[in-house]
Amino acid sequence: MRPLRERLTSGDILVGDGATGTMLFERALKPGEAPEAATLSHRDLLVEIAAAYVTAGADLIETNTFGASPLKLALSGLQDHVTLNQEAVRAAREAAEEQAYIIGTCGPSGRLLKPYGDTEAVAVYDSFQAQVAVLVDQHVDGIFGETMTDLGEARLFVTAIKDTWPEIPVAALMTFDPTPRGFYTIMGVSVEAAAKALGDAGADAVGSNCGNGVENMVEIAAEFRRHTDLPLVIQPNAGLPRTTGGKTVYDETPAFMAAEARELVSLGVSVSGGCCGTTPEHIAALRNMVDEG
Repeated sequence: MRPLRERLTSGDILVGDGATGTMLFERALKPGEAPEAATLSHRDLLVEIAAAYVTAGADLIETNTFGASPLKLALSGLQDHVTLNQEAVRAAREAAEEQAYIIGTCGPSGRLLKPYGDTEAVAVYDSFQAQVAVLVDQHVDGIFGETMTDLGEARLFVTAIKDTWPEIPVAALMTFDPTPRGFYTIMGVSVEAAAKALGDAGADAVGSNCGNGVENMVEIAAEFRRHTDLPLVIQPNAGLPRTTGGKTVYDETPAFMAAEARELVSLGVSVSGGCCGTTPEHIAALRNMVDEG
């Protein structure tokens, strides 16, 4: 396959994979368990889920490492970030069978940076570096930082990679909420501020995941496009979750998501994938929509 950096800037529309965490909880994990633990306890299921996304037509398969930085794992009593990151990449690669790019994922540290919290910036930077060192050693094709809400932490994620591994394609994705003034993260970060700061930090791509269904994500993508020429990565939920009969349900169907995602294609989004509640059926619908043009 061509290098991921080339694909992101070529004008191609790459189809991302969908949710892993929600599928793991549906089939194996108990409430409160860390999804990263499934890399060792339910490895075959993890490979099965990733392979289903490959069969559905995903160009990118993300590793089960969203919460596998040392700082984040410490909150769950899981200290061996090296093994969890190594095995997650190997599982994704086994499923991909060289048919998809392997994307290492990093999520927030779970700590609040000073002055809002008690965590020093250097601790978060070092935690990202420790995780990414393992991902790079396992030869991932790119790294996505997802569900970021603190712009300071998102910048630390980007610089922690670019300071040591400038050749690795990095996408920084933030999660926004709709407000009367537009879309902002819970830390008060606007799309415009995110686009500028993350680009200045050296991100190769920017965008958003989680927290919104596809209709809001189209608006978020349009706002990003007004403020940056960088490649965009957009990964909506299958709508907002609701609970019925003790189960969490997402209402946006594969057909609805794919139809609305045509607007993302028209905006020149480089990666269109899914987040919470999306399934291989959602990704297959996105694949068909992209291929139909």
